[in-house]
Amino acid sequence: MGIRTALRACGFALVFAASAASAQVTFNRGYDADPETLDPHKTSTVSEAHLIRDLFENLVIHDARGRVAPGVAESWTVSPDGKSYTFALRANARWSNGDPVVAGDFEYSLKRIMTPATGAKYANILYPILNAEAFNKGQGKTADDMGVKAVDTRTLRIDLERPTPYFLELLTHQTGAPVHRPSVERFGADFVKPGNLVSNGAFRLVENVPNSHIRLAKNPTFHDAGAVKVDIVNFIPHPDLAAGARRFLAGELHVTTDIPADQIKFLRQRLGDQVKITPYLGTWYFAFNTAKAPFDDVRVRRALSMVIDREFLAEQVWQETMVPAFGWIPPGIGNYVPNPVEVDYKTKSPIDREDEAKKLLAAAGFGPGGKKLSVQIRYNTTDNNRASAVAIADMWKQIGVETTTINTDTRTHFAHLRDGGDFDVARAGWIGDYSDPQNFLFLLQSDNKGFNYARWSNAEFDALMKQAGDEIDLGKRAQILARAEAIVARDHPYVGLLFYSNRNLISNKVEGYIPNLRGANPSRFVSIKN
Repeated sequence: MGIRTALRACGFALVFAASAASAQVTFNRGYDADPETLDPHKTSTVSEAHLIRDLFENLVIHDARGRVAPGVAESWTVSPDGKSYTFALRANARWSNGDPVVAGDFEYSLKRIMTPATGAKYANILYPILNAEAFNKGQGKTADDMGVKAVDTRTLRIDLERPTPYFLELLTHQTGAPVHRPSVERFGADFVKPGNLVSNGAFRLVENVPNSHIRLAKNPTFHDAGAVKVDIVNFIPHPDLAAGARRFLAGELHVTTDIPADQIKFLRQRLGDQVKITPYLGTWYFAFNTAKAPFDDVRVRRALSMVIDREFLAEQVWQETMVPAFGWIPPGIGNYVPNPVEVDYKTKSPIDREDEAKKLLAAAGFGPGGKKLSVQIRYNTTDNNRASAVAIADMWKQIGVETTTINTDTRTHFAHLRDGGDFDVARAGWIGDYSDPQNFLFLLQSDNKGFNYARWSNAEFDALMKQAGDEIDLGKRAQILARAEAIVARDHPYVGLLFYSNRNLISNKVEGYIPNLRGANPSRFVSIKN
């Protein structure tokens, strides 16, 4: 159903209309999908990151423009060798129940996420901390061996395995959020439920109604509460992007986090500069299940990748809101080589790519005189993902591939991939947690059980990643990481198809919601004009 025929008020407006009659300022945020969890040490998606960013405050945060800024830590120092960080915490930092936020809360939390029993899929993001990896992997180290120490109530020291140039930005990630130890110990897994969750961010949890909304209220104990201009934040999921756009047009949402690509032209005509398309540090990609025949054959993976017309996807399917990708790491990333690492067939004509793809499939036993290659594309349900899958299936048809699709909601889709579920080819996306190529390449390390959806293992790649981790010189390190990306471009376990952009509808009533390369937009910096 198109936007033109569906502009109507719905029940959602009635649910939240009461706020308009009061003096409270309400911010209605559309976002991609319901979270799997609100436990910051178990989260892994961008949708969850938006919520965690509002509920919790890390040692350091992203400001309204996506820059690293002081959080609970009002200042910090770094040792001359770059391996030790000492953070001075604010005296007035408080949990939502009034308890003081102390250095011991961060020591407890950073050790909790590394505890194997926690089951944190994202624990490896904090492996730069001394002995964190060995503890998390059960390699003879304990929590007491980790390089995290509360020196006193307001001083936290973190020691690293080696100098890590992106460490401060790494700490802005949701995995660096503190949790309230008494609540975790009292309620167990239920500490994240409304009424139980004690948080230290600008907002506190009020309601969590799946498929409807998550409601947050301003936290009066927050140290900067006086500067927070919003009283209520309603996070409203809109995996149906057209429905999200309709709600925005009806005035029910102030912001959406995605736009139906096939309606960009209409929306621009209708909304003008309320349609925002800006650069974003992320890659839209396909993962091949390399643990499963025939996708364990690089010839099959390369053939399927070669005939995907990235320019068509970007220009026609996504209506120029995405950029064609012929590599894995997105442009604009820090600490990297100046020239992108790309697949070697980028400059070949579509006809030449198709001819080579057919030869590769024939060599692998598929095509005329051989077997029929059948492929199932698995994706999370959005209008844009569906249109992309249909277009790619048509491209594969040209080389004799029979394609089917299966789609589920975002939460189910990524849980299936992380938990080792069966698939042939899966759509996924990665948004940089910090501006460094390591954050994209680490996904493919053989020991990354949570995010190596391809189940790919390459000893040379793993060795290069370790070598890069040990290299202090940033220029030499960039060259090592480029060699690692070249292996990905050769072996095709993951295939970058598009580089992301921020695609937002932002009401002209909203101030302080500034699209940025990091995609970080804390509600604490937002205000709503009457």
